[in-house]
Amino acid sequence: MNTDVTLIKAQQPRLIRGITLAMALLLAAAATIVWWLNTVGDRHLTTTVAATPPATGTELIERGRALAQLGHCSGCHTSPGGAAYAGGEAVRTPFGTIHGGNLSPDPATGLGGWSADDFWRALHNGRSKNGRLLNPAFPYENFTHLTRADSDALHAYFQSLPPVRQSSPPANLRFPANTQAGLAVWRALHFRPPAPNTPALPRGEYLTRGIAHCAACHGARNALGALSATNDFSGQPMPNGRAYAPPLPPQGRADTGAWTADDLVAYLKTGHSRQGAALGVMAEVVAGSTQHVDESDLREMARWILSQPMAGEPSAASARSTQATQSPPSSKLMALGERVYADHCATCHGAQGQGVAGLYPPLAGNPRVARDPSTNLIRIIMEGGFGPATPGHPRPFGMPPFAQTLNTEEVAAVATYIRRQWNSTTVEVTPLEVLKFR
Repeated sequence: MNTDVTLIKAQQPRLIRGITLAMALLLAAAATIVWWLNTVGDRHLTTTVAATPPATGTELIERGRALAQLGHCSGCHTSPGGAAYAGGEAVRTPFGTIHGGNLSPDPATGLGGWSADDFWRALHNGRSKNGRLLNPAFPYENFTHLTRADSDALHAYFQSLPPVRQSSPPANLRFPANTQAGLAVWRALHFRPPAPNTPALPRGEYLTRGIAHCAACHGARNALGALSATNDFSGQPMPNGRAYAPPLPPQGRADTGAWTADDLVAYLKTGHSRQGAALGVMAEVVAGSTQHVDESDLREMARWILSQPMAGEPSAASARSTQATQSPPSSKLMALGERVYADHCATCHGAQGQGVAGLYPPLAGNPRVARDPSTNLIRIIMEGGFGPATPGHPRPFGMPPFAQTLNTEEVAAVATYIRRQWNSTTVEVTPLEVLKFR
């Protein structure tokens, strides 16, 4: 027995060295794989050329300006009250906050020292001029679909702007999103730029998935913040938790039926259609972006979006299971909600939630009201809803905020009443959900 113990003790250092060596080899192999996956896109860049002869001068700059508007680049790269495209706007993510970079041609703080190749590398492969990996909050998952010709046009436009000396505040991200190693692993798992010979996307899909980057808000994401493997548009909560980007294609109201291409073009061009008005984040997108976009491009996008399958509805069994775990709203809560609705909502939206055609949207049969989660409904009750003023709809009606008029319990009660009374939604809106908006 003593001999066996002595033999085991003698072999322990060798065993530990073997395990250590095996772990080192595994780590080295993993690091090599991560490195290789992160450089595939760079190798593609050397063989990529513009598919069509590039425009020159004013024509190229104008093309870039139109692309920048469709991409709503100013939304992240212009701070409130700041110079256009000079950066600084806070962009909140589930992993912390970054700030949009300076796109003006300032040589010290902007793109002044960037060549067209540098810019193409950033859009197509998510790498900065100095080779550092960019945070995917800059949506290169989408911009990687852009052609070299469109990338060059954008670069020419930004180089034509007045230079502005302005550094963006440092990012405030949690580990490991604040490290190059963490970004490298994320990219190895989730990012693959298209190969040079990838077939061109149809125009509507190219604009929607690429420069317009609709999936950045409307696409489903996994726990690591990457777009889903199915690359769908099934909707997601916005990072700050105060808005919900609904699935695309959108679901029509009971009184209007399904969305048409004309509906979606009108919505994007004017901020208003027979289906309703653009509010919240979409009002900002219409005001700063889509109202300025050529209608032919909006129509191509609308046709492609509406050709996609609707986001999957829960199965009947799943719906029954969900409802079985939810207690129906109490009669006391419904009575409070009915009273609040009669006092503050019925004048515009009707005693039966029917609304007024062309003025106030119906609440009955309205998927924006019935859809879970209840985030957008609570936000509109609390903060109001105001559509963008556009040439096609210069004086939109708005809804006043009720955050100072109604207490937390009253907001929860009226939201529950609206969803339950006419939309058959049994899930109760709780005061805790409302408190998130306080």
